[in-house]
Amino acid sequence: MYADFSDLVFSPAEILLPQNCDLSKWSVVACDQYTSQPEYWQRVAQTVGSAPSSLRLILPESCLDGPNVDTDIMDVNNTMARYLMDNRFRTLHDTMIYVERRLSNGRVRHGLVGKVDLEQYDYEPGSNALVRATEGTVLSRIPPRVAVRKNAPLELPHAMLLMDDPEDSLMTYLSGCTGEMEQVYDFELMEQGGHITGWALSEDELATVAGLLRKITYPGTFRRRYGDRGGSIALAVGDGNHSLATAKECYERQKRFTPPEQWAALPARYALVELTNLHDGSLVFEAVHRVLFDVDPAELLSALVAAFPGAYYGQGEGCSLRYIHANGEGCVTIPHPPASLEVAVLQPFLDDYLQRRGGRIDYIHGEDVAAGLGRQKGNLAFLLPALKKEQLFPAIVQDGALPRKTFSMGEANDKRFYLEARRIR
Repeated sequence: MYADFSDLVFSPAEILLPQNCDLSKWSVVACDQYTSQPEYWQRVAQTVGSAPSSLRLILPESCLDGPNVDTDIMDVNNTMARYLMDNRFRTLHDTMIYVERRLSNGRVRHGLVGKVDLEQYDYEPGSNALVRATEGTVLSRIPPRVAVRKNAPLELPHAMLLMDDPEDSLMTYLSGCTGEMEQVYDFELMEQGGHITGWALSEDELATVAGLLRKITYPGTFRRRYGDRGGSIALAVGDGNHSLATAKECYERQKRFTPPEQWAALPARYALVELTNLHDGSLVFEAVHRVLFDVDPAELLSALVAAFPGAYYGQGEGCSLRYIHANGEGCVTIPHPPASLEVAVLQPFLDDYLQRRGGRIDYIHGEDVAAGLGRQKGNLAFLLPALKKEQLFPAIVQDGALPRKTFSMGEANDKRFYLEARRIR
């Protein structure tokens, strides 16, 4: 069978896999995790020792503002070049890898590693691209990441993209084919990261995947499911948006010095990612609540009511925002909200209020923890509902990229670990 991915945003790639090394030491968690826990990365370094490892090929986010960052980046690039020269990788040509990741809670997350076309991805607000960010991109976080990537010969992915497949047709098909595919890795991940197993797809499986992806991402499928909302979306970035935004920026830089007819041949046009199903049973969207510190709760709530026409205290039709502070709890209802999600209504107001009046905000997991903080004098907590999976894609189309910390997609040790690589130069 012929696998035709010509009109799809996600396709097979030349995937590099480490060889002749201990994979449990090679594979480390995404660089943007444990940023306030340097002891985690110190333990990882001790575990790895002098063994070949992706730890040498990435720069933990906590190091981006370090005094030796330029030297650290040079070391990363030099190590990439040395690993390539030493044949540290074997190449899987023009394929995808089906992944089963047993998480720390025992659930299994199903994924598919391939490349996404950055020409079809945009993180800018108001974009109508087929691949979009789920949350707002902090532009100041991109330049230091560009410094790491711009001269690197390799990329190692930790970005995860989401597809909207309520029937779980793609991953169900792949999970039934593992007996026929080549197993390319199977090992325990360090630091309670769980277990990961991967299989390389053959041409026949790729052909079936192309057909299934075409149905899943077809704009008409979106419209049938959610109605005509003035657009559609094929894939959304679930994790690693700043990593993907960095890849996009590096590609755009190369385009400036390359004739348009050669853009399709640029390795930088694509980024290696893992695709998973929004409706995968392992993905649990947890609410992220807002707690304000050093504010006058009554004053802030009064300003909230005044900011939206027709808003009032009490439960009603529209957008209801629950709050708790030292003197009680209640709800503000906004009958004609400017966005479809509570967090998309609340967050812009809070950003503006804190900028004008002062105070501090934190993003808290767990309703009990948020409520407890909110009851302390000078604090105010807003308790937000968990995002329903069927709300995500329509909300992105209707409201654009969602506010930061709209939802949480798993614990830190369940985030993607670096394993596969791909040449980008």
